Amino acid sequence: MFLELIGTIFAGVACAGIVLLLNKLTGGRLPKWTTPVAAGLGMIAMTINSEYSWYDRTRDQLPEEMTIVKEVESRAFYRPWTYAVPFVDRFAAIDTVSVRTNENVPEQRLVDLYFFGRWAPVSKLPVAVNCAEGRRANLADGAEFAEDGRLVNADWIAAGTNDPVIAATCGV
Repeated sequence: MFLELIGTIFAGVACAGIVLLLNKLTGGRLPKWTTPVAAGLGMIAMTINSEYSWYDRTRDQLPEEMTIVKEVESRAFYRPWTYAVPFVDRFAAIDTVSVRTNENVPEQRLVDLYFFGRWAPVSKLPVAVNCAEGRRANLADGAEFAEDGRLVNADWIAAGTNDPVIAATCGV
């Protein structure tokens, strides 16, 4: 975040500098308001570029073992251009290396689900997936395992096999 702020300030200074140079080359014929307007437009352009490129930069830095299962696009009234072209400001991914199975319960798998946000720290949630029944359960809610490996006290969500978390976990 701090580096983006510095980049935005430098973009404003660079655009203002270009206008000042053009003004000098034209013999001072440009109106005085062009310099601050150019600085402001440069800063806005840099901010928009940072918003739209965040997802691609973050996705490209992920290891190959991470599979993105959900993207959340952002639209806001104070950014009217996002209604025409929304940008991804959050996404979820599973770590396919973290998929664990139990030989006593072969249809059930455990996986780590990671949540990435534009201005938020990465958070991790362990998830149990039942591939045979197309259900999943978040393990942060006090779920426990019985001696045979079955999950007890879990709030299962019947999401179906088309659910991206279930599809990605069971496809491993």
